[in-house]
Amino acid sequence: MKRTRVRFAPSPTGPLHMGGVRTALYNYLYAKQNGGDFIIRIEDTDSHRFVPGAEQYIIESLRWCGIVPDEGVDENGKVVEAPDEKHPHAPYRQSQRKSIYRKYAEQLVAEGQAYYAFDSAEELEKARAEAEAKSETFIYNAASRKSLRNSLTLPEDQVQTLLRERDDWTIRFKMPEDETVAMDDMIRGHIEVNTSTLDDKVLWKRADELPTYHLANIVDDHLMEISEVIRGEEWLPSLPLHYLLYRAFGWERPRFAHLPLLLKPVGNGKLSKRDGDKMGFPVFPLNWKNSEGETYHGYREDGYFPEAFVNLLAMLGWNPGTEQELFTMEELIQSFSIDKVSKSGAKFNPDKAKWYNKEYLRKHSDRELALLFRPILEEKGIEVPQDTLERVVALIKERATFVKDFWTIASYLFVAPCDFERYGIKAGAAVESKSDGRAPDPRAKVYDDAATAPFLAKDVDKFWKPENSALALQAAEHLRQCGCECSKEAIEAELESFIKGNGWPMGKVMNCLRLALTGSASGLGIADIISFIGMDELGRRMSYISERLG
Repeated sequence: MKRTRVRFAPSPTGPLHMGGVRTALYNYLYAKQNGGDFIIRIEDTDSHRFVPGAEQYIIESLRWCGIVPDEGVDENGKVVEAPDEKHPHAPYRQSQRKSIYRKYAEQLVAEGQAYYAFDSAEELEKARAEAEAKSETFIYNAASRKSLRNSLTLPEDQVQTLLRERDDWTIRFKMPEDETVAMDDMIRGHIEVNTSTLDDKVLWKRADELPTYHLANIVDDHLMEISEVIRGEEWLPSLPLHYLLYRAFGWERPRFAHLPLLLKPVGNGKLSKRDGDKMGFPVFPLNWKNSEGETYHGYREDGYFPEAFVNLLAMLGWNPGTEQELFTMEELIQSFSIDKVSKSGAKFNPDKAKWYNKEYLRKHSDRELALLFRPILEEKGIEVPQDTLERVVALIKERATFVKDFWTIASYLFVAPCDFERYGIKAGAAVESKSDGRAPDPRAKVYDDAATAPFLAKDVDKFWKPENSALALQAAEHLRQCGCECSKEAIEAELESFIKGNGWPMGKVMNCLRLALTGSASGLGIADIISFIGMDELGRRMSYISERLG
């Protein structure tokens, strides 16, 4: 039985889109499930679109996701250039294999399956214009090639002269005339296309001595013994040509599977960078900085766990047929099946991406999360013992989606509120004139940092009433003087007993306490906060808010 060998063959023309990562993932899962090999090959024959740094970006992205190639890239993340026992088909960068392709292109010419074309760009443009004038569509195929400048119409001596003297000729595939190509796709089933709708594609270009994608990928897939080609839907129109090329060479062709598109969160259409820009979510696995200095967000830098990102991608177009949504990589390998991949596009949901990350955050131990949280605190000059940090994480992780949320959720455990304002607007919001022409509120204050300035007018005005704040101050002082244990349970019991015993409004007093301790009307339980910051800090914070707000 033929060994399963699949490849991911990206072009280094820019950052790897999350759709490309999904293609790599599905290839990887298929290979591992079938005990086969996953190969990386860099298809860089389009020299005009080459982007420096893109190749390494692709490799680093896959490594972050845990998609490890068996062949093509070494343990240092470098594309292999010389054959060895593990990488027998090197080089794996197509620009370093260009001497291979011309031989096969010339073979097709010699066997009457391809021909030399000498038409200039101007001549082809003229042919298109003439066809349009007749309300026709110009296609370079059996219907037109006999009237164009190529080795099928020119005398042999003229052909040889042009081959020597011109450097802009190409080799085109000779598409069969009026033939139905019957094809089978592992996802889409049986497909038939008539060759009269297809053009004679360029296979090789004299100008740069490089093949086009069509020739290079066929030759490389054959030489690298690829058993299945799993690629994006955008390559489905090329399938008839690839079928015919395998037949022309007399080679056994691999099986093909064309994956559905990733769709926009709203409406139809392919998910693009612009959608991410507009809606505020990443479409790339890692941050990418383009030649103009613009940086595009990546899932890694935005705080996503690689496991969450991989799980998200796996479910975009594939369904296990069960209610299970969370899969380890090993579980994905065991469960994945190409026949359960959808034919229709998969709509991307940014909220679902966050849900996955939240679930994976909860799967991490308090110790692991504390280690991830520590650099955030150190950047702010805060040193906390490991056991204390684990205790904080245990309190707040159910409320967080990302590790970076820990500071936003619980900064008041480390830094006391220091700025209470009677009037304010949300952090980052602009103090602008109203849409009806009214001037902005002169009392409004803009906060630059939501984490350190969450004090909004609505909270202060609503909760810090003189009659309630006085009671809160008394309750805090009682707690400091009563000598109760500094445990959550003891503080909770003592506060409740004291407030209720005096017949005070429990909710209003507690809201005042929360505002004093956190600077906000929301947050952790008051007993949790006091048990963490201690009685002395409780006294300091109550005194401070009293001085500021009365």
